[in-house]
Amino acid sequence: MAKYLLRRLLLTIPVLIAITMIVFGLMELAPGDVADYFVSPEVQMSPEALDQLRARFGLDQPLPVRYLNWVGNVIQGDLGYRFTDGEAVATVVGRRLSASLPLIGLAIVIGIAVGVPLGVFTGLRQYSFWDFSLTGLSFLGISMPAFVTGIVALFIFSIQLHWFPTGGMRPVDRPATFGDSLYYLILPATVLSLNYVATYMRYTRFSMLEVIHSDYVRTARAKGLSERAVTWAHTVPNALLPVVTVIGLSLPNLVVGAVFTETIFSWPGMGTLYLEAVNGRDVPLLMGMNLVIAIVVLVGNIVTDMAYAVVDPRIRYD
Repeated sequence: MAKYLLRRLLLTIPVLIAITMIVFGLMELAPGDVADYFVSPEVQMSPEALDQLRARFGLDQPLPVRYLNWVGNVIQGDLGYRFTDGEAVATVVGRRLSASLPLIGLAIVIGIAVGVPLGVFTGLRQYSFWDFSLTGLSFLGISMPAFVTGIVALFIFSIQLHWFPTGGMRPVDRPATFGDSLYYLILPATVLSLNYVATYMRYTRFSMLEVIHSDYVRTARAKGLSERAVTWAHTVPNALLPVVTVIGLSLPNLVVGAVFTETIFSWPGMGTLYLEAVNGRDVPLLMGMNLVIAIVVLVGNIVTDMAYAVVDPRIRYD
């Protein structure tokens, strides 16, 4: 396991280099350049002043030099500074990430805790009433846009029933306690988890149906094992392997955030920050966020591979 992990970490080095090239190249291919952000269409700027502005940001240097300068700063932890207020990108991303992690993390945990058992439950009861009912609800959960479920939940549970606050992540009139933070977190996390619950349930059900009809499951039954032993010792561990992959693909959402849910519930997370960066053409912030997202995708893939051995002890990476 340790050797495999070391190999994976070494393989991520060339991948990270390629990612930095792609992130930097995409910003270079975008129309205009960094200096355009500071040029007002209502003010005529002379070519000399425009050249000085570009020289200030190093745009007069060759492309490889600018790339190496940017990578050198990234290695030192310097992701640049926002155009809007001059705040360090690393500071902004860290602050917004601390807001998105509880929201998306709790949503994924709810999705796993509810979706996977429901998938096992329906997979063991194919074509039953529960199978048709829960499968139909899962289709609804997958197809329902987040902004629709968010608005409906906000209207019912916040405006009509007054069970939860209408937005924000903490009270504004006093320091937030753990209970206050959880109170503000429950509704948006639950709304966001509906898609995860439906997705994990569907994948678990499909995987269960495929494993149930496998030869080794029939052999286990023929040996006289109880149905409980067949299910939890042979069926479920093998059925969870594809589901682990799906869960691993959800991990980058911890950084990407949920734009619609965060917007509806006024949650200051990564999703709304990314939207602000795109609308404001904040190039340093976009480059920094894209780089962080790519790194999390790499880490998520490694964690997924490690989780295979935990779910199925027969898998070894020696």
